[in-house]
Amino acid sequence: MTQNDRAFAMEGPAFAQVERSGPIDWPGWDAAAARLTRDLAGAADLPRRIHHLYLPVLCFCAAQARQTAGRPCLIGIQAPQGAGKTTLVMHLLRQLPELGLKGTGVSIDDFYLTRPEQLSVAASHPGNPYLEHRGYPGTHDVALGATTLAALRGLGRDPDAGSSHVRVPVYDKSAHAGRGDRAPESAWRDVAGPIDVVFVEGWMLGFSPVPESTLGDARLAAPNRALTAYNRWHRLLDAFVIIRATDPHFVVRWRVEAEDAMRASGRPALDRAAINDYIQRFLPAYATYGGAPAHIEPERQLTLWLDEKRRVTKAP
Repeated sequence: MTQNDRAFAMEGPAFAQVERSGPIDWPGWDAAAARLTRDLAGAADLPRRIHHLYLPVLCFCAAQARQTAGRPCLIGIQAPQGAGKTTLVMHLLRQLPELGLKGTGVSIDDFYLTRPEQLSVAASHPGNPYLEHRGYPGTHDVALGATTLAALRGLGRDPDAGSSHVRVPVYDKSAHAGRGDRAPESAWRDVAGPIDVVFVEGWMLGFSPVPESTLGDARLAAPNRALTAYNRWHRLLDAFVIIRATDPHFVVRWRVEAEDAMRASGRPALDRAAINDYIQRFLPAYATYGGAPAHIEPERQLTLWLDEKRRVTKAP
């Protein structure tokens, strides 16, 4: 890395937050940057993506993992739909072994209700657009998620601490013409221990209920009440990364782009009108909720803001 490259990295809006988590391992930063440059060749705005997004998150997460001895560090990643959180986690996992760490990732999407259960929820709340389809609080199997996360938390380096592997549910978003369904258990993932890091990502991970009197839409009351149960997930987390859009309306464009990419790859996907209708339903949630779980200390949080092109920028 040249001095100019290092100066560019230090100019990143999140760099000061990362630096507070511990000294920067510049040789490690350089090596990771070189690998990401190869892995992401051809991506738009590559230097910013690497030095202002991927590497700050990687360094922060590695520092958090080293504070959790004897068991995996569970790191929540909250980001809007279409922001690229799944891709981010994929590249973080590729980099961890170079830092002497082993990890895995799960999405709260893995814990959606089955299709029949989701239809039952919708039928129980007729006319409620927030519970008509998967996505909002109340459309997940919270118990399944809590059991899975607790089991992953037990995949530490003590062979007597628990099981040596965990079965992680898989959700098939392409099923039922893009409406989705939980995959059969034969298709679930097997995660073998020991591991050091578990990334838990989701658009609403970390959201907490607000007083119903503050809700702008009375139909949000049921999802708002459902949020209380998600503390079973939140209390298992050790650290938290928050990625937010400077304008919530960017999420609509990002999610349409993601659905178009799915369709272009030959996988079933919603048409543009359906996905636009679907994602518009989430804007009230972005206006209402945000932030990390209450028990996560400020020094164990990292917050990044994205502009319309998903570039890290300063807080609005």
